[in-house]
Amino acid sequence: MTRMTLNEEQLAAFGDEINTIKHNALNQRGARDANYIKRIVAIQRGLAIGARISIYAALPFLPSLGLSLASWAVFWVLICAGSIGLGIAKILDNMEIGHNIIHGQYDWMGDPRFHSKHYDWDTNCPSEQWAHSHNYEHHTYTNVLGKDRDIGYGILRMDPAQKWHPTYLANPIHATLLMLFFDMGVALHDVEVDSLRSGRKTFRETWPKLKQSLRKTAQIWGKDFVLFPALAGPLFPIVMAANAVANLIRNIWTFTIIFCGHFPAEVHTFPAHVCENETQGHWYYRQLLGSANLEGGKLFHIMSGNLSHQIEHHLFPDVPAHRYAEMSVAVRQVCEKYGIPYNTGPLWRQYASVWAKIFKLSLPTRNTPTAITA
Repeated sequence: MTRMTLNEEQLAAFGDEINTIKHNALNQRGARDANYIKRIVAIQRGLAIGARISIYAALPFLPSLGLSLASWAVFWVLICAGSIGLGIAKILDNMEIGHNIIHGQYDWMGDPRFHSKHYDWDTNCPSEQWAHSHNYEHHTYTNVLGKDRDIGYGILRMDPAQKWHPTYLANPIHATLLMLFFDMGVALHDVEVDSLRSGRKTFRETWPKLKQSLRKTAQIWGKDFVLFPALAGPLFPIVMAANAVANLIRNIWTFTIIFCGHFPAEVHTFPAHVCENETQGHWYYRQLLGSANLEGGKLFHIMSGNLSHQIEHHLFPDVPAHRYAEMSVAVRQVCEKYGIPYNTGPLWRQYASVWAKIFKLSLPTRNTPTAITA
């Protein structure tokens, strides 16, 4: 069991230094940030349009009796390019654009197109529900057992302090299903279906959010699986399948990035009492120990919504995320100064440790928390 290594005076000094990094970044916001988000949105929309055109352009080459091998090749190249391109566009919309805008990172611009209260992203979860379950619950109580419902998403055992139950034998299966249908997992997260299942909430209490979530899901699925496929006429199933592949690409990638930022080895969880009378310095300390970063190049960071810098995101959720890479240098220096571990590593290593934990915790283990208790 890990215990606090900083006294209150050190925590206060540590918090002041992290605060300085944050305020320096906030004070520097301006044209650079506005131009960045506008450019990313333009790229995302162009990519989405181009991908859908590619899918439709493939249809005239649909192989049938008498068509050449070249027609088959052109068909599959266009379909695959369209599906992958649309998947990337959805990733950009959900992660680098939607997630960060809904966090309020661009509210200061005064532009309703980039304001957290107005932005509606291309995924099943209503923006306002995400803002509650993620912006408030998760970011306030990051990795606090019993308060942060992102720990296991109501179906997984991701910490030994979670009491084992035979249903957790299916941990790997549930994790795989959550990965493949992550859009629905997120859409139902703020609905708290697990509370309905356990009896903590009634259906009447759950219905308003569930109704809203189902309505948003119907809009998204109606667009991807009815409207756009219908434009292809009798080739409806091909466009629908291409759109399904794009959603699958988005789901697998977002699951991977999010889980690698929260659940790899050496990421700590915390008991509920830690939040009582919590100081700013302690809150920053908890964010650091409850997060992990991923190493990679600029394109990788953009494709992750800069959640590859999960440590910096948990420290500075309202700072434009494209600044996290430069801020991480200063954060790491502060961590070294105070002897605080800075959890970072390549994607493959963090991902492997996440799945190792998923498999290990599917089995009955001693109820020994990894949480910091002081």
